[in-house]
Amino acid sequence: MPVDRPWTAEQAASDAVAKKELAEFLQAHGSYAFLKDHKLHGKLASVVKGTKKPDLLKAYEALYESGGWRAEGVTLEEEASAATAASEPAKAAAATTPAAAAASAAPETPLYTKQILKKGNGQTFARKGTTAACFYAGMLEDGTVFDSNVSAKKKPTPLRFKVGAGRVIRGWDEALQTMSVGEKARLTIQSDWAYGRKGMPDAGIPPDAVLVFELELVAVD
Repeated sequence: MPVDRPWTAEQAASDAVAKKELAEFLQAHGSYAFLKDHKLHGKLASVVKGTKKPDLLKAYEALYESGGWRAEGVTLEEEASAATAASEPAKAAAATTPAAAAASAAPETPLYTKQILKKGNGQTFARKGTTAACFYAGMLEDGTVFDSNVSAKKKPTPLRFKVGAGRVIRGWDEALQTMSVGEKARLTIQSDWAYGRKGMPDAGIPPDAVLVFELELVAVD
């Protein structure tokens, strides 16, 4: 059920409120569906590590705007179990239809293109479940850079995350599984495999934006 705001938008965005505090609040009060939609469902430590503060702030505002509250007295685990149980009959019914069988047999068309800028070692690939370390620069189609972890002013620090776990946009998750350590590629990712209809205005990404990334895989654990 809704609760009073613990922080104003300005307070939440300030250094006085840590990412962990925002994540704890959202997990304590958001519904299972809300947390899944905003990729905030999971272990708190993993959510804090894998989510940028602008995304947590966006979810914080969305919670009050959309009313995605968890019912009073219901735990997150109970909601998750109920949602899973409710989805099973529908999944089973859908799987028996000819259309579903054809869809499952047909490979999904990738919504990105990849241009190799530097070849990798051809041996150590980023597979689903492995941890990738990457350098990147993200741009709009007009060349405007909206994010990067490569700077000429200081030694860059690779971004580390588990591949295929939804910690990054789908275009990254899918493209990385075609890359080996040392490879650098230019990815052009359609909006459905990026930030979709909503975009990410706080980060300078408009709705339905096609994004371009220069992505370098530097290590795989």
